[in-house]
Amino acid sequence: MNENKRRGTIWLCITALFMAFNIVLSSFGIPVPGGRLYLNDIVICTASIILDPMAAFIVGGIGAFIGDFLFYPAPMFVSLVTHGLQAVVISYLAHNTFKNNPIFASFLGVIFGAIIMVVGYTLGRAFIYGTPEYAILKIPYQILQATIGASLSLLLCWKYNLYEHFQHILRK
Repeated sequence: MNENKRRGTIWLCITALFMAFNIVLSSFGIPVPGGRLYLNDIVICTASIILDPMAAFIVGGIGAFIGDFLFYPAPMFVSLVTHGLQAVVISYLAHNTFKNNPIFASFLGVIFGAIIMVVGYTLGRAFIYGTPEYAILKIPYQILQATIGASLSLLLCWKYNLYEHFQHILRK
């Protein structure tokens, strides 16, 4: 197998692995007033720090879309756009800004990603359910979900060296 095919296969497998994690974590949530708190942001942010923007979109946007399609279809298009955009922005910032300080670049990415997630889901809920009041009530839980996802992804990538391990695999 030539080198390009091998790298493509590794890229595809890692992307599929993160996408599967996203689908699984979007299938159940922690009950909170007015809905559920989902932990798939951890996977979306982690994959976005590790992978390129295209793979990040596949994991974040398409993975969340499939998870919603299978378990709760009402917001599936909101998830596609919101988590897809969130993932691309995190990945782009993590890989293309502050090259001498990738931890800060990742931090910046997950901050912007969290803002995109909270705003995207707030607007999406207001549109889908036709009640801006319901969307506003969910904002604190969206912020909590985004904060948990951003914090744990940074911890996994940089404290527990997940970034380094996956970069080693991707460079082989």
